[in-house]
Amino acid sequence: MLRNRAPQTIAAANGIGKDSAFGAVAPPLYLSTTFTFDGFNRPRAYDYTRAGNPTRDLLADTIAQLEAGAGAVIVASGTAAIDLTLVCLEPGDLIVAPHDCYAGTWRLLTARQARRQFDVVFIDFADAAALELALARSPKLVLIETPSNPLMRIVDIRLVSEQAKAAGAKVIVDNTFLSPALQQPIKLGADFVIHSTTKFLNGHSDVIGGVVVAADPTDVKELTDWANTTGVTGAPFDSYMTLRGIRTLFARVERQERTAAAVAAFLSAHPAVLAVYYPGLPSHPGHAIAKAQQNGFGAMLSFEIAGGLDAVRRFVEAVEIFTLAESLGGIESLVAHPCTMTHASMSPEARHAAGISDSLLRLSVGLENEADLLGDLARALEAV
Repeated sequence: MLRNRAPQTIAAANGIGKDSAFGAVAPPLYLSTTFTFDGFNRPRAYDYTRAGNPTRDLLADTIAQLEAGAGAVIVASGTAAIDLTLVCLEPGDLIVAPHDCYAGTWRLLTARQARRQFDVVFIDFADAAALELALARSPKLVLIETPSNPLMRIVDIRLVSEQAKAAGAKVIVDNTFLSPALQQPIKLGADFVIHSTTKFLNGHSDVIGGVVVAADPTDVKELTDWANTTGVTGAPFDSYMTLRGIRTLFARVERQERTAAAVAAFLSAHPAVLAVYYPGLPSHPGHAIAKAQQNGFGAMLSFEIAGGLDAVRRFVEAVEIFTLAESLGGIESLVAHPCTMTHASMSPEARHAAGISDSLLRLSVGLENEADLLGDLARALEAV
């Protein structure tokens, strides 16, 4: 255990050199589905991997420490992580969610609402009056996504957490876009933090996974029990790979953020670009809040180009280093068109209400050479 150490140390060293069997420096991978009992009616710490696994538990402990939580539950995907936090909701309960959230989140919440499992209200968290009205309905949960996907809007976590708790609600923060390297929502008042570990935490675009971190040990136990009951726990090998990715999290994010800032500045000055959404720009409406609650501005940004869908098509067909693909947070740079890709499952009306236009493109900035990436964007914009 490395609690009270710097987060960079926790990411790099938690579990290192602790193998009691052979003295392995790297933590072993426990693939076994089942574990022996010590005797009749004498179970050991682990009996069946769905319920508990040493490799998965080490990953959970590492992320919980990085997020300053009481514990964490590793699940099969980011969507599963969101779904697990809904375990406390019953028919008639209300969850408040962002109107500009990730489309997978929107799809999950609307699908469960359609089955009358709970009620949902989608609001613009920048609209103080809308938030006040939503909280007046005594919600049980408030979901925050900051920065938002894909428009990079910023929500004041501390302020909304205070308001939500005054209304009797618990707060969930999706921290996928920043990772604990740049933001720790529990320290700002959140009750739960969720991640698609597929993204920055793993960082190599080769493992699907998710995690829920809870501030309260009681919530950790409830989430752990429910994950075992429903069987959504993550696989040991996936956990091993994700932990391997976390070892380089801080170094990766630092480099990616530096390049993303250069990309945002370049795009802001380009005549073919109508708008750039990156909290690191002083012109961004959420810049001051982001600067106050984050340790950096991250490696995600979006921008709109002139010319509509035809221009979008020409741009994505012209890039050579940026790869046209969904997902984010890996070592490679990606470009996505939200309307036809990541947010295609969102209704056109919901996309319009969220401000997601046909001209919007989202970038995940990787570890390639900065000059090469800027040159790739310049060439592609010439084709617009």
